[in-house]
Parts: sequence; C-alpha cells; structure tokens
Amino acid sequence: MNFKRFVPPTRVLRAGAAMVSIAVLAACQGTPKPKPAELPANVALMGVRQAWSVKLPAVSFPLQTSVSGDMVAVAGADGTVVMIDARSGQEVWRGSAGAPLSAGVGSDGSLAAVVTRNNELVALQGGKVLWKERLTAETFTAPLVAGRRVFVQAADRTTSAWDGQTGRRLWVQTRTAENLVLKKPGVMLAVGDTLVTGVGGRLVGMNPANGTSRWEAPIAAPRGTNDVERLVDLTGSVSRVGDSVCARAYYSNVGCVDTQRGMLVWTKSASGAEGVSGDDRLVFGTESNGNVTAWRRTDGERAWLNERLKYRTLTAPLSAGRSVILGDSTGLLHFLSREDGSPLNRLSVDGSAIVATPVLSGNTVVVVTRNGGVVGYRPE
Repeated sequence: MNFKRFVPPTRVLRAGAAMVSIAVLAACQGTPKPKPAELPANVALMGVRQAWSVKLPAVSFPLQTSVSGDMVAVAGADGTVVMIDARSGQEVWRGSAGAPLSAGVGSDGSLAAVVTRNNELVALQGGKVLWKERLTAETFTAPLVAGRRVFVQAADRTTSAWDGQTGRRLWVQTRTAENLVLKKPGVMLAVGDTLVTGVGGRLVGMNPANGTSRWEAPIAAPRGTNDVERLVDLTGSVSRVGDSVCARAYYSNVGCVDTQRGMLVWTKSASGAEGVSGDDRLVFGTESNGNVTAWRRTDGERAWLNERLKYRTLTAPLSAGRSVILGDSTGLLHFLSREDGSPLNRLSVDGSAIVATPVLSGNTVVVVTRNGGVVGYRPE
C-alpha cells in the first residue's frame, strides 16, 4: 500500500473531546523577532517559468497540499476543494465540503478528504460530497487517503480508519493525550504496508488493517517544567527516501528513522516549527530564526547553513532537483542550491504570504498563497 513564529497550542479536555484555545503569555514567545535585512538584487542563476495558475478562496487554515501522480488537491478555508492536473493546470473538478475547514487536503488522485471546523470528515469525488462522518475531536492534520481507505489523526491522539467509498469506520485507536497539542499539521504517511504517524515526539508504525502498533521511535522527548515547554509534537512535512523517514519535532529536534527496523538512526537539536524535506544525501529544514539548514541523511551532521534569510518567516522547504525551494510570509519564493544553500533565483507570487509547503508534481512546483493563488512553476 502506498498509502519562533509561535503557533498557539490547544488544550484537550477529556471525556468529551471538547477543545478550547488557551492564552499564551508573551514570555512564551520571547522578545520580538528582529526585522529581516533587505535582500540583495536577485541574480537568476536558474531559469524558472510560470506554467499555470488557478484561483481559490483565501487560505487561512493549516493547508497541506496533496500530490498523487499528476493530480494535485488543494483547498480554501471556506471548504472549497479543487483537483488540478499539474501537467496543464486544468481543473479536473471543484467541489465544496459545505463548511469552513480545519485541516486538509488528503487525496489519492481521485478521492479527496478534508476535515471541517465542525469536526466532520468529508470525502469528495468528482466534485461531489461522497460522505461525511463525525470525528471525536478537532483535527489539524490532513487525512491520508491510501489503499481505498481514509486515515485520520485527531488532536486528542485518536487515529481512525474509514472506508473510502462508504465512510464506514473500520477501526479506531486512542492514545493518552498530552495536556496541550499544537494547532498545526502533524505527521501521517504510508510506508509500504505500514501507516506511519507522529504521536507526541515519537514516530509510530501502525498496522493499517487494525491500528495496532508495530514499532515506536523517539525523535524527541518532552522537556521543561510546564505544558508549553514540554510540547515536542512531530509537525509538518517529512522527508521519505525508501525506508528512511526524517521528521521535525516542534522546537526540539530533527531526526531520521529506519522504518523497516523501526529504529532511530539519528536525532539533532533544531529550533523550528515547520517540517523538513530532503533527498538521498541531505535533509533540509527552516529554523525559527529564518536560517536554512542541511543535514547529512546518513548521520545528521550539518552539511551547510544559509543565514541570508534570517528573521524571515519561512515555510518548510521542498527538495526538487538541484534546488531547495521555500516560501516566505512576504510572498517571495526562494530557490536555493541543494549543494551549498546559495541563492539561485527569487520570485514574487501574488504579494500575499505563501501558506503551504511547496510540493512537486512531475516537473511542476506548486505553490499556494494566502490570497488563494495556486501557481505552477517549472524550473529549468
């Protein structure tokens, strides 16, 4: 089966899965971030052309863009879901979940699934709602659609599986929740015949047939004296190459796990809130201070550090060919060299923040902005 910009945590209440936001003291955020320096004039060492664009309603929720082959699924905050053929930029279909979204979107290229703020899991196919089912708690991680099933991880640590065509719940597994969880996308992907999820600071391999645990590998352990300091949830995009999966623990560590053996290969201290990307040699990540770091995949030793974007608010990176691609909150798309992090090109998309990690479909890099711009770029 193939299956610190501070993010407010939320408190999970037991025996009802009700959730309320908590106020975070200014001390938790530290001193205000300094203003980033002006960027030098762009020197385009690599050509990049815009291939197509599609318009969505505004994106003001933690969107995860889904790629399956040539199909890219995106969603707007109002519940609009669009399936795009990345080769041409044509809309294959457009539909609506019928309510504002808290998480999305997962897709296998045909079926798409999102979660609404009303805690409803909604499956769409061909632009039509196929089914809706109520979840136990709020959800910030996009569903995973794989093997004709839809997998969901809610903020109360409940993981569930649903039949993709009927919406029948196949199984549910509940773990003890921390007092606080991040209001950010977590980790969930298919690796061979194993469902791999993030549970706290651990990467967990589960049997997709029934949800039982096969292995657990700790990337980070809770630390500190209060609930906020002890947050080490795995968050954002991961880098998978074969059986190697590398992930980020919130403001704690970056690490890689051998999913065949269920063993931690390495973990390194790293202060950031966004996910990682990588290739067979390197793992790339953006830090809370705007630095971009590359670690060697084999042992986690640092390969290079780019400080040119310091104090900018960055997305997680995308590794694509000779480039490491990332967006920032001013709407700029940066192309860096995968070899040493030096700049290769820089583009402005539509003037609004880039809100989702760029993704690659075929030879097309797909970018989504806060204003709802979905743009396909083709690097040389």
